[in-house]
Amino acid sequence: MIGLVTAGVALGVAHLVAGWVNAAASPIITVGEGAIDSSPTWLKSFAIRSFGTNDKRVLLLGIGVVIVLAAITLGDAALRRPRSGWIGLAIFVAVGAIAALTRPGASVSDLLPVLAGAVAGAVTLRALLGAADRPTTGPVQTPVASLDRRHFLWTAGVGAIVAIGAGGAGGFLSRRFRADDSRASVRLPAPTSPASDAPPGLDAVDGISPFFTPNDRFYRVDTALLVPAVTAEDWQLRIHGMVDRELTLTYDQLLARPLIERDVTLTCVSNPVGGHYLGNARWIGAALADILKEAGVHPGADQLVARSVDGFTVGTPTAALLDGRDAMLAIGMNGEPLPISHGFPVRVVVPGLYGYVSATKWVVDMELTTFGAYDAYWIARGWAQQAPIKTESRIDVPHGTVGAGQRDIAGIAWAQHVGIDAVEVQIDNGAWLPAELAPQDTTDTWRQWRLGWDAVPGAHQIAVRATDRNGVTQTSDLAEPFPDGATGYHTVTVTVH
Repeated sequence: MIGLVTAGVALGVAHLVAGWVNAAASPIITVGEGAIDSSPTWLKSFAIRSFGTNDKRVLLLGIGVVIVLAAITLGDAALRRPRSGWIGLAIFVAVGAIAALTRPGASVSDLLPVLAGAVAGAVTLRALLGAADRPTTGPVQTPVASLDRRHFLWTAGVGAIVAIGAGGAGGFLSRRFRADDSRASVRLPAPTSPASDAPPGLDAVDGISPFFTPNDRFYRVDTALLVPAVTAEDWQLRIHGMVDRELTLTYDQLLARPLIERDVTLTCVSNPVGGHYLGNARWIGAALADILKEAGVHPGADQLVARSVDGFTVGTPTAALLDGRDAMLAIGMNGEPLPISHGFPVRVVVPGLYGYVSATKWVVDMELTTFGAYDAYWIARGWAQQAPIKTESRIDVPHGTVGAGQRDIAGIAWAQHVGIDAVEVQIDNGAWLPAELAPQDTTDTWRQWRLGWDAVPGAHQIAVRATDRNGVTQTSDLAEPFPDGATGYHTVTVTVH
């Protein structure tokens, strides 16, 4: 109990001070983000593949388990040798301080939560050790260690109340670092170049992915353990590096520019065959090509490095931003200001490229440079430098066990910025059958498909493949997402009864 109460008070007070200073400086957050950055690529890929959008909750849970086990062990050791408790507390403080100071954009003030937690932890440890080890007199008048249970439990109870109260107060105070009010005040202007009406799709097919993915169901894969809080009023974007003119844009200046509205499907490179790390939305934003032309990009600048407010970096081929595709600084998603977890107030959207080389959320800095001069976050960890999205397809229905009779086999196919020309379905290794395609919205979106099937009792294997508008059919070769995207046919086994 000594270790648990000491750790609880230290973390609770640290979280309370972080609520005043900077919510992102809470030791749990800084240590967690440090763990994300230092984890090997295979472990990050495993976490994304296994836990999806819950990967950060799992990490926090894991950190909590480690803290509990370490606290129990050190507390038990401190009863026998008080020095062990002090050494353990010092190690925890050192880890927290290092994590706080090594985060991108860290300042000396980010140490305050750790230092406050250290003081609170030291006071608590001293009080608990004093209550647990009180000298009494034995039968031969020799001082022996004895546990004053009532005093110890009273001290521990006070410590637990302090830990819970401080942690709760810190959580309440940290809400002032959120950008909810700023987002609620935003009114998106009408786009100068609106998107065409989306053609009638196959949304009526039971179980198929809707053409537009609702914002609250849109996948999220990033390294931000605590979602950055950037207000529209404070947001600025600096564009610099290999340009003729350095530019700085405010949010109001961005809204005053001609805005485009486009339907674009985004895909994460971590998406396995048949995975769900992709979504389609209607985005509103300023054309990035126009802004870059105003800055005057130097001919040798083959990479744009975009930086998020939390220091995350993304390297995008400059050519892909200037080749006519609808790359944008997006401010709206499906008719609303960007959700905070998806980059409010401004993010980057680039059709045809996996997110790790294009889709910078909470973007605040863009530097024109070269691929030879700088490796962005994921490139430095072994992922491919060039990452056009590969042609893939997915079966949404049926799955598991279904009844016999007429059924729909249906799903989506994608080849962003190229377009889907055909989808074929194979049942029980038979002939490839052409599927019905929903009308193509644009080449930057996925395409729904369906095939009627007379399902007979038994176990059946169903596979799908797509062909893009360049006439290239997706490969059957199975490959994992690392280093430049998964490949292979999505195959499901369905039991008909």
